Amino acid sequence: MTDPQTAAASWLSQVEESTRHLLHTVAELKPEAVAEPSALPGWTRGHVLAHLARNADSLVNLLNGARTGTDIPQYASNEVRDQDIERDAPRPLDVQLADLRASDDRFTAAAALLPPEAWSASVRHRTGYTFPAADIPWKRLMEVEYHHVDLDAGYTPAHWPEAFATAEFRRLAAKLAGADLPAVELLAEDTGDTGLIGTGEPVLTVRGPVRALLAWLSGRSTGADLARTPDTALPRLPPLG
Repeated sequence: MTDPQTAAASWLSQVEESTRHLLHTVAELKPEAVAEPSALPGWTRGHVLAHLARNADSLVNLLNGARTGTDIPQYASNEVRDQDIERDAPRPLDVQLADLRASDDRFTAAAALLPPEAWSASVRHRTGYTFPAADIPWKRLMEVEYHHVDLDAGYTPAHWPEAFATAEFRRLAAKLAGADLPAVELLAEDTGDTGLIGTGEPVLTVRGPVRALLAWLSGRSTGADLARTPDTALPRLPPLG
Protein backbone atom coordinates (compact mmCIF):
# COMPACT_ATOMS: atom_id res chain seq x y z
CA MET A 1 0.00 0.00 0.00
CA THR A 2 1.38 3.41 -1.00
CA ASP A 3 2.25 5.62 1.97
CA PRO A 4 0.51 9.03 2.17
CA GLN A 5 3.61 11.09 1.37
CA THR A 6 4.39 9.07 -1.77
CA ALA A 7 0.79 9.26 -2.97
CA ALA A 8 0.72 13.01 -2.39
CA ALA A 9 4.02 13.49 -4.20
CA SER A 10 2.71 11.64 -7.25
CA TRP A 11 -0.35 13.85 -7.57
CA LEU A 12 1.63 17.00 -6.79
CA SER A 13 3.76 16.25 -9.83
CA GLN A 14 0.62 15.99 -11.98
CA VAL A 15 -0.75 19.23 -10.47
CA GLU A 16 2.45 20.99 -11.54
CA GLU A 17 2.14 19.71 -15.12
CA SER A 18 -1.58 20.41 -15.35
CA THR A 19 -1.14 23.93 -13.97
CA ARG A 20 1.55 24.61 -16.55
CA HIS A 21 -0.93 23.72 -19.31
CA LEU A 22 -3.62 25.86 -17.68
CA LEU A 23 -1.32 28.88 -17.45
CA HIS A 24 -0.42 28.46 -21.12
CA THR A 25 -4.11 28.47 -22.08
CA VAL A 26 -4.80 31.57 -20.02
CA ALA A 27 -1.74 33.38 -21.40
CA GLU A 28 -3.04 32.79 -24.93
CA LEU A 29 -6.46 34.33 -24.25
CA LYS A 30 -7.34 37.72 -25.67
CA PRO A 31 -7.87 40.43 -23.03
CA GLU A 32 -11.60 40.64 -23.69
CA ALA A 33 -12.04 36.87 -23.25
CA VAL A 34 -12.01 37.16 -19.45
CA ALA A 35 -15.46 38.78 -19.50
CA GLU A 36 -16.94 36.26 -21.93
CA PRO A 37 -19.08 33.30 -20.79
CA SER A 38 -17.43 30.12 -19.60
CA ALA A 39 -19.01 26.68 -19.91
CA LEU A 40 -20.41 27.07 -16.38
CA PRO A 41 -23.87 28.69 -16.28
CA GLY A 42 -23.73 32.22 -14.91
CA TRP A 43 -19.94 32.37 -14.76
CA THR A 44 -17.58 34.24 -17.04
CA ARG A 45 -14.06 33.00 -17.64
CA GLY A 46 -13.05 35.56 -15.04
CA HIS A 47 -15.19 33.76 -12.46
CA VAL A 48 -13.48 30.46 -13.29
CA LEU A 49 -10.01 31.99 -13.02
CA ALA A 50 -10.84 33.76 -9.76
CA HIS A 51 -12.22 30.52 -8.32
CA LEU A 52 -9.08 28.61 -9.31
CA ALA A 53 -6.81 31.14 -7.62
CA ARG A 54 -8.89 31.34 -4.44
CA ASN A 55 -9.20 27.55 -4.32
CA ALA A 56 -5.41 27.24 -4.34
CA ASP A 57 -5.24 29.62 -1.39
CA SER A 58 -7.96 27.67 0.42
CA LEU A 59 -5.93 24.50 0.07
CA VAL A 60 -2.89 26.34 1.42
CA ASN A 61 -5.00 26.86 4.54
CA LEU A 62 -5.57 23.12 4.81
CA LEU A 63 -1.90 22.33 4.19
CA ASN A 64 -0.88 24.79 6.90
CA GLY A 65 -3.43 23.25 9.25
CA ALA A 66 -2.01 19.77 8.63
CA ARG A 67 1.54 21.02 9.21
CA THR A 68 0.75 22.87 12.44
CA GLY A 69 -1.87 20.48 13.82
CA THR A 70 -4.55 23.17 13.92
CA ASP A 71 -8.04 23.23 12.42
CA ILE A 72 -7.63 26.07 9.92
CA PRO A 73 -10.85 26.55 7.90
CA GLN A 74 -10.55 26.12 4.15
CA TYR A 75 -12.43 29.41 3.67
CA ALA A 76 -13.47 32.00 6.25
CA SER A 77 -17.04 31.09 5.25
CA ASN A 78 -18.93 30.00 2.16
CA GLU A 79 -20.27 33.54 1.86
CA VAL A 80 -16.76 34.99 1.87
CA ARG A 81 -15.70 32.40 -0.71
CA ASP A 82 -18.50 33.48 -3.05
CA GLN A 83 -17.85 37.18 -2.43
CA ASP A 84 -14.16 36.80 -3.24
CA ILE A 85 -14.94 35.11 -6.55
CA GLU A 86 -17.39 37.86 -7.50
CA ARG A 87 -14.87 40.52 -6.45
CA ASP A 88 -12.02 39.03 -8.46
CA ALA A 89 -13.90 37.91 -11.57
CA PRO A 90 -13.88 41.29 -13.42
CA ARG A 91 -10.11 41.82 -13.14
CA PRO A 92 -8.04 42.28 -16.33
CA LEU A 93 -6.54 39.17 -17.86
CA ASP A 94 -2.96 40.04 -16.89
CA VAL A 95 -4.02 40.41 -13.26
CA GLN A 96 -5.89 37.11 -13.38
CA LEU A 97 -2.87 35.35 -14.83
CA ALA A 98 -0.47 36.82 -12.26
CA ASP A 99 -2.83 35.84 -9.43
CA LEU A 100 -3.16 32.31 -10.78
CA ARG A 101 0.63 31.95 -10.92
CA ALA A 102 1.15 33.44 -7.46
CA SER A 103 -1.52 31.29 -5.82
CA ASP A 104 -0.03 28.18 -7.41
CA ASP A 105 3.39 29.18 -6.06
CA ARG A 106 1.89 29.51 -2.58
CA PHE A 107 0.25 26.09 -2.90
CA THR A 108 3.48 24.46 -4.05
CA ALA A 109 5.48 26.11 -1.26
CA ALA A 110 2.98 25.08 1.42
CA ALA A 111 3.02 21.47 0.23
CA ALA A 112 6.83 21.41 0.29
CA LEU A 113 6.81 22.38 3.98
CA LEU A 114 4.82 19.35 5.14
CA PRO A 115 6.86 16.74 7.01
CA PRO A 116 6.09 13.11 6.09
CA GLU A 117 3.83 12.47 9.08
CA ALA A 118 1.67 15.53 8.36
CA TRP A 119 0.29 13.98 5.18
CA SER A 120 -1.69 11.60 7.42
CA ALA A 121 -3.34 14.45 9.34
CA SER A 122 -7.08 15.02 8.97
CA VAL A 123 -8.26 18.29 7.45
CA ARG A 124 -11.77 19.65 7.01
CA HIS A 125 -13.42 20.38 3.67
CA ARG A 126 -15.48 23.57 3.44
CA THR A 127 -18.65 21.45 3.44
CA GLY A 128 -17.70 19.85 6.75
CA TYR A 129 -16.37 16.37 6.04
CA THR A 130 -12.81 15.42 6.97
CA PHE A 131 -10.20 13.75 4.80
CA PRO A 132 -6.45 13.04 4.97
CA ALA A 133 -4.06 15.79 3.93
CA ALA A 134 -2.60 13.37 1.39
CA ASP A 135 -5.78 13.90 -0.67
CA ILE A 136 -5.21 17.66 -0.99
CA PRO A 137 -3.07 17.38 -4.16
CA TRP A 138 -5.75 15.23 -5.77
CA LYS A 139 -8.43 17.77 -4.92
CA ARG A 140 -6.34 20.52 -6.48
CA LEU A 141 -5.82 18.41 -9.59
CA MET A 142 -9.58 17.98 -9.97
CA GLU A 143 -10.08 21.73 -9.75
CA VAL A 144 -7.40 22.45 -12.34
CA GLU A 145 -8.42 19.77 -14.85
CA TYR A 146 -12.20 20.23 -14.64
CA HIS A 147 -12.11 24.02 -14.67
CA HIS A 148 -9.53 24.13 -17.46
CA VAL A 149 -12.24 22.49 -19.58
CA ASP A 150 -14.86 24.86 -18.12
CA LEU A 151 -12.91 27.86 -19.43
CA ASP A 152 -14.15 26.81 -22.89
CA ALA A 153 -10.89 27.98 -24.40
CA GLY A 154 -9.78 25.00 -26.47
CA TYR A 155 -8.90 22.54 -23.70
CA THR A 156 -11.35 19.63 -23.81
CA PRO A 157 -11.88 16.33 -21.96
CA ALA A 158 -9.82 14.68 -24.70
CA HIS A 159 -6.81 16.54 -23.28
CA TRP A 160 -7.19 15.16 -19.75
CA PRO A 161 -4.15 13.17 -18.56
CA GLU A 162 -4.94 9.46 -18.66
CA ALA A 163 -3.97 8.95 -14.99
CA PHE A 164 -6.41 11.67 -13.94
CA ALA A 165 -9.20 10.47 -16.22
CA THR A 166 -8.85 6.86 -15.11
CA ALA A 167 -8.74 7.64 -11.39
CA GLU A 168 -11.63 10.07 -11.61
CA PHE A 169 -13.72 7.68 -13.72
CA ARG A 170 -13.30 5.06 -11.00
CA ARG A 171 -14.18 7.56 -8.27
CA LEU A 172 -17.34 8.85 -9.95
CA ALA A 173 -18.49 5.38 -11.00
CA ALA A 174 -18.16 4.26 -7.37
CA LYS A 175 -19.99 7.37 -6.17
CA LEU A 176 -22.89 6.75 -8.56
CA ALA A 177 -23.16 3.05 -7.72
CA GLY A 178 -26.56 2.66 -6.10
CA ALA A 179 -27.74 6.09 -7.25
CA ASP A 180 -31.43 6.58 -8.00
CA LEU A 181 -31.34 5.86 -11.74
CA PRO A 182 -31.68 2.80 -13.96
CA ALA A 183 -28.56 0.67 -13.78
CA VAL A 184 -25.98 1.36 -16.47
CA GLU A 185 -22.89 -0.71 -17.16
CA LEU A 186 -19.85 1.35 -18.15
CA LEU A 187 -16.91 0.10 -20.20
CA ALA A 188 -13.81 2.15 -20.94
CA GLU A 189 -12.61 0.59 -24.16
CA ASP A 190 -9.10 2.05 -24.01
CA THR A 191 -8.21 1.20 -20.39
CA GLY A 192 -10.46 -1.79 -19.73
CA ASP A 193 -12.01 -0.10 -16.70
CA THR A 194 -15.60 -0.97 -15.92
CA GLY A 195 -18.27 0.41 -13.64
CA LEU A 196 -21.90 -0.09 -12.72
CA ILE A 197 -23.98 2.95 -11.79
CA GLY A 198 -27.59 3.11 -10.67
CA THR A 199 -29.65 0.33 -9.11
CA GLY A 200 -31.01 -3.02 -10.25
CA GLU A 201 -29.99 -5.08 -13.24
CA PRO A 202 -28.23 -3.14 -16.03
CA VAL A 203 -30.64 -1.90 -18.69
CA LEU A 204 -27.94 -0.24 -20.77
CA THR A 205 -24.25 -0.69 -21.58
CA VAL A 206 -22.29 2.46 -22.40
CA ARG A 207 -18.88 2.20 -24.05
CA GLY A 208 -16.19 4.64 -25.10
CA PRO A 209 -12.77 6.05 -24.18
CA VAL A 210 -12.29 6.67 -20.47
CA ARG A 211 -12.03 10.42 -21.04
CA ALA A 212 -15.36 10.50 -22.89
CA LEU A 213 -17.04 8.46 -20.17
CA LEU A 214 -15.67 10.79 -17.52
CA ALA A 215 -16.85 13.83 -19.46
CA TRP A 216 -20.39 12.44 -19.33
CA LEU A 217 -20.23 11.36 -15.68
CA SER A 218 -18.90 14.76 -14.64
CA GLY A 219 -21.52 16.73 -16.56
CA ARG A 220 -19.11 18.07 -19.18
CA SER A 221 -20.61 16.14 -22.09
CA THR A 222 -24.03 14.98 -23.19
CA GLY A 223 -22.54 11.57 -23.91
CA ALA A 224 -23.63 11.74 -27.56
CA ASP A 225 -20.25 10.34 -28.61
CA LEU A 226 -20.62 7.21 -26.46
CA ALA A 227 -21.76 3.87 -27.88
CA ARG A 228 -24.91 2.44 -26.27
CA THR A 229 -26.42 -1.04 -26.22
CA PRO A 230 -29.34 -0.94 -26.76
CA ASP A 231 -29.29 2.33 -28.68
CA THR A 232 -31.50 4.25 -26.28
CA ALA A 233 -31.20 7.61 -24.54
CA LEU A 234 -28.75 8.00 -21.70
CA PRO A 235 -30.31 8.51 -18.27
CA ARG A 236 -30.13 11.89 -16.55
CA LEU A 237 -27.40 11.73 -13.93
CA PRO A 238 -27.95 13.18 -10.47
CA PRO A 239 -25.83 16.19 -9.50
CA LEU A 240 -22.60 15.10 -7.86
CA GLY A 241 -22.13 18.17 -5.64
